[in-house]
Amino acid sequence: MGFFDGLWPARAAQFDAGNGTSSAITLSKRNATVSLSKQGALSGNLRVNLSWRMRTSDIEGRSRQSGRLRRPLKLFQPEVVQAHTQGVVNVDLDLGCMYELADGTKGVVQPLGNLIGDLNSPPYIRLSGDDRFGAPSGETVYVNLDQRDQFKRLLFFVYIYDRTPAFDRTHAKITLYPGNGPRIEIELDERAPQARSCAVFTVENVKGELIVRREVKFVYGFQSELDRLYGYGMQWGRGYKSRT
Repeated sequence: MGFFDGLWPARAAQFDAGNGTSSAITLSKRNATVSLSKQGALSGNLRVNLSWRMRTSDIEGRSRQSGRLRRPLKLFQPEVVQAHTQGVVNVDLDLGCMYELADGTKGVVQPLGNLIGDLNSPPYIRLSGDDRFGAPSGETVYVNLDQRDQFKRLLFFVYIYDRTPAFDRTHAKITLYPGNGPRIEIELDERAPQARSCAVFTVENVKGELIVRREVKFVYGFQSELDRLYGYGMQWGRGYKSRT
C-alpha cells in the first residue's frame, strides 16, 4: 500500500470491484449466446453495467484526424464533443430491465418512476443509480442469481431519456460481470441515428439453465414498443425524472 492510499482508503477499494478474470466473452451476431450455467455463474450477484462516452460526428472526426496527422502534438489535446450543427450533444442513456418471474409476475426496473427494484425480495433485481452524464462508472443493475429459479425471462434495454436520438454518436457498451467466469461484453455499435431505445440482451431460464442472448434491436419508440416486440403485455404511461 502506498503512502497516499493510507490517507485516502477509498482509492484502494476501487480496484476490488468486478470480476477478477482478465478474459472476456464478446457477444456478436455470429456468436450471440452464452450459458451462465455452463460458466459456473450460478450464485451471487450478476452485475450488468452500461457505460458510454460521446464521440465527435463523422465529419468532425475526419477533419480532426487529418489535422492531427499534420500536427502530431494535437494527439495529446482532448476532443470537444460536437454535433453536426456544432452544438454540444447531450445524451442521457438509461439502463432498464423488464422481468417475468416464474410465478407470472411482470414488471420493470428502471430510473424512470424510481423503479429501482429489490435484490433480496421480488423481483431480485436492483438498479444502483442513475448516471446522467456518461461517467466512467456508468449505470449498474444487479441480479440476485441465488434466486435464479425465480426468473423466467429478463430483457435488458437502453433508452435515451432526453429528446436527442443520438445512439450513433455514443460509444455504448453493456458488460455483464458474473460472480464466476469471464465478463460478457455487448457493444451497441450498429448505426441507428433516429432510434430512441435498444433491446440489448435477454436472459432466459431454459429448463434450469440461464441463457444470455444478444439482441441489439433498435426501435424508434420507448419501453412500450420494446414490450410489444417481446410480448410482456404491461401497461405503460408517461414518466419523468426528478430534477437534479
